[in-house]
Amino acid sequence: MMDHNARMAIMTFASVYPHYVNKIEKKGRSKEELHQVIYWLTGFNEDKINQLINDKVTFSDFFQQATLHDNAQLITGMICGYRIEEIENPLTQKVRFLDKLVDELAKGRKMEKILRT
Repeated sequence: MMDHNARMAIMTFASVYPHYVNKIEKKGRSKEELHQVIYWLTGFNEDKINQLINDKVTFSDFFQQATLHDNAQLITGMICGYRIEEIENPLTQKVRFLDKLVDELAKGRKMEKILRT
């Protein structure tokens, strides 16, 4: 059976993105705010995000192309039953960084808190 980290590596950003949008829009946040969060973490602007979705890139390729924000290591806490700062697989940790930021956006945190400014 494929392990958790291997599943994360081959999952496509395009398959998860609509769930991110649903999650935040249900809580009254906008796609623009979601894109701001993704840009902060990865350096990807809206055109790049759309290209990555259209190209159906895996999370492995997604984060290989990303320039992770210097403050990404400040993203801590629990997500999906895992303590982010204790995740040993670098790719899985990056995916969980993104999940956590989307979560915080959906929970109504202020943008400057989400963006660790």
